[in-house]
Amino acid sequence: MNRQAARRATAPLYDPQAETMPRRDLADLQLARLRKTLRHAYDNVPHMRRRFAETGVTPDHLKTLADIRHFPFTGKADLRDNYPFDLFAVPRDEIVRVHASSGTTGKPIVVGYTAADIRVWADLMARSLVGAGVTRRDIVHIAYGYGLFTGGLGAHYGAETLGCMVVPVSGGMTERQVTLMRDFGANVLCCTPSYALNIAEVAEASGIPRGALALRVGVFGAEPWSEAMRHELQTRLGLQAIDIYGLSEILGPGVACECTEQAGLHGWEDHFLFEVVDPKTLEPLPLGETGELVITTLSKVALPMVRYRTRDITRLTDEPCACGRSHVRIMRVTGRDDDMMIIRGINVYPSQVESVLVGLPGIAPHYQIVLTREQALDQMAVEVEIAPDAPRDDAARARIARDVQHRIKSTIGISCRVAAMLPGEVPRSQGKAVRVKDERHKTS
Repeated sequence: MNRQAARRATAPLYDPQAETMPRRDLADLQLARLRKTLRHAYDNVPHMRRRFAETGVTPDHLKTLADIRHFPFTGKADLRDNYPFDLFAVPRDEIVRVHASSGTTGKPIVVGYTAADIRVWADLMARSLVGAGVTRRDIVHIAYGYGLFTGGLGAHYGAETLGCMVVPVSGGMTERQVTLMRDFGANVLCCTPSYALNIAEVAEASGIPRGALALRVGVFGAEPWSEAMRHELQTRLGLQAIDIYGLSEILGPGVACECTEQAGLHGWEDHFLFEVVDPKTLEPLPLGETGELVITTLSKVALPMVRYRTRDITRLTDEPCACGRSHVRIMRVTGRDDDMMIIRGINVYPSQVESVLVGLPGIAPHYQIVLTREQALDQMAVEVEIAPDAPRDDAARARIARDVQHRIKSTIGISCRVAAMLPGEVPRSQGKAVRVKDERHKTS
């Protein structure tokens, strides 16, 4: 037996039958589930029925998986326009949980789950954790945010389903987190990669040697990160850094995850249909070509998503992985085809900031967002300009800055610094306004 075959034979699997299913059988399962999903959405979601009619299709038009190209796309606008519950495909009394993420206006993107959806989510997260090298004997320290953000509870339910001891710390209080990881002997860290690097820096500043932490696996997601960041995390925390992918509109974390081979994220095709399309023409691209990732849910009951445009740029491969899993792999996301910023795991759009600022008393319609990186964490500052007739003394400017800071926090959900500039101090543009000044590359 060669080395690759030996690894395949010994790779731990959570659901061997599903994870190593022959690709022909996987395609048959996808087709059956896709037909059921399209029918479920068409029969129970008036908005989807209208979109199908506008495109000239019904569920009966699907004969093969390739026929999905004839069906309409779904995007964030569909969720915003149907806020909060009009895309749900089941009665409200069957919804056992909702989560929400930022949209491009003040209203959040709301997603719902039935009890069956929660079980599938927990199983897929457990499957992802096993692929990442986690075992039921591990202590899992979860520093993703809890609440309406899907990261914390998604990782939590998956780890508990696997049988791990879970430490649900959430974010913040980094010194305390380092102490708990050392005292409890956590083996697994789940958080954003930037926060993991912050944890490493705090541990080093506290004089805690790397060997004092028992960390073996890091499951990092919710923001883009590079191979250079992976190397930094592995070196400084002494763990294997694993990439996990998900988005609230589809499920949450656990849509795809790297295995210990770290050779692309296994997309769980028994529950999702993955496409890559040209971002401009929206035509499907052949396997292996780079474009925008589009996902259709195959088992979601509460909120079926048909051809959801993720805006993430990547490519797919179905080449066999050394771990033995047969599912398609999503290669590292290289960027997005929209202007969304991800700050400490929170989606932020310039238009959201603008909607907070416009109309505030004492502020002129000029602003700039400045992104920096400090101690491995992304920071956002907003420079606003006081109105020409507003008081210019330091106390008045400080009061305006505090008011704007509070409004951004309460509306968008992110803490940022605000500077109230004098008239004319915010840069002007001779053409299209440059609202975002990204200086993270200067401070990384």
